[in-house]
Amino acid sequence: MTEQGDPVANMLSVLDLSASGARTTEDIFTGASHHMPTGRVFGGQVLAQAVIAAERTIPDDRVPHSMHGYFLRPGDASEGITFSVDRIHDGRSFATRRTQAFQDGVPIFSMIASFEREDDGLDHQEPMPGGIPGPDDVDDAEAHLEHPLSRRLLAARPVELRHVPSPVYERVEGPHTPRQAVWMRTRRAIPDAPELHRAVLAYMSDMTIQESVLRAHGVSWSLPGLKVASLDHAMWWHRPARVDEWLLYVQESPSARAGRGLATGRIYTREGVLVATVAQEIMIRVPDAE
Repeated sequence: MTEQGDPVANMLSVLDLSASGARTTEDIFTGASHHMPTGRVFGGQVLAQAVIAAERTIPDDRVPHSMHGYFLRPGDASEGITFSVDRIHDGRSFATRRTQAFQDGVPIFSMIASFEREDDGLDHQEPMPGGIPGPDDVDDAEAHLEHPLSRRLLAARPVELRHVPSPVYERVEGPHTPRQAVWMRTRRAIPDAPELHRAVLAYMSDMTIQESVLRAHGVSWSLPGLKVASLDHAMWWHRPARVDEWLLYVQESPSARAGRGLATGRIYTREGVLVATVAQEIMIRVPDAE
């Protein structure tokens, strides 16, 4: 049961999967979805749940380093989700799992993830871009949205966001460039379990990544008739981090064409440590372009 007044508790509840039945050829888990105003399952939620399901079949000395997933069908947020995990490979250093998410016996999401027993090796990273104001210097634009319903919906999210230069909820301010940065963290502290922070980072990685495509063309989320859907999602975990502390999500879109847009992102700690890299392609339908 989720706590209606605590969006973080709501998120943690849906990420707490249940094992279902004995293992035969696959490991089966079940989970719920949290409410979404569109009625569709939030993609970041099913990403995080799929990672958790796969990691529960992995030895404790291995951690996820990459995942590649496809969103096959829209999920119904009012229905539960079943996750089947296929143990594809268990080697001395790496393990591979395929996770499928089902509703009513039909797959809605498919993911392959790789896990590694971490060893010493070469170490470098792309530096965090300079000139980006810190989260304390960025206005909380959500509090100033014109529409009360929009304010309530955004306040119900478990993640706090601060956009640089500004959000694209109601309008696109400033130059129409294919890049932006977003500070993000959960609205309160969560338990210390590293596997939970990795999963929530996957959850957060699906938030705002699409907006570099929108911003490039001056398109806001409130544009009547706008249709956006995630097609696929890839993520590479580089280094550990806490998701209840500020993280900077630096995003850009290298291409948009034929009703699709590609976005990439790098996630840094406040101290400049590169935590993860993300790529996602979306379907985008803009009324004026049809």
